[in-house]
Amino acid sequence: MTAGKISLDNAKKDKLFYFVANVVVYRGEDQRCLILKRDQREKVHPGRYAVPGGKLEWKDLDPSNPTRINGDVLDFQDAVEELLKREVKEEAGIEIEKELAYINSVAFIRPDEIPVVLVKFAARYKSGDVQVEKGGFTDYAWVNESEVKKYECIDGIPEEVSQTIAIMGGTKPVD
Repeated sequence: MTAGKISLDNAKKDKLFYFVANVVVYRGEDQRCLILKRDQREKVHPGRYAVPGGKLEWKDLDPSNPTRINGDVLDFQDAVEELLKREVKEEAGIEIEKELAYINSVAFIRPDEIPVVLVKFAARYKSGDVQVEKGGFTDYAWVNESEVKKYECIDGIPEEVSQTIAIMGGTKPVD
């Protein structure tokens, strides 16, 4: 029998996490990546530069609209791709290509004690002019692997920019 709704009633309490995905957006014409300055009011990493991303939400897993029924399991194909496409549009006002390249992952505990699994990807810029989301971000920059080091970024962002440029541009990452 397939699920008719999303519920935590049968979940094991010690198995619950936020699922978050981030994407380093690569612009091929100048081999730069987009970073966004988080608003000072953000709970996590206020005022620091980050990349677009967000949490997978229950509305992304609508039991009445799966992409496939796999026996009695409801599948939602491309959930991460759709999440990142939506978040990049909301946070930066631009569009990305659908294809993602895996960068890395990290699990962490937020200051408000919520555990998070964060998976990071790279994607190519598709179109649009950057317009940062009001209330979420205050500034942005398109940076290369040396320029990103001049910004106060969340730990790991400079390395992920370097990796993205290497993956998307076909060069070796700089250490």
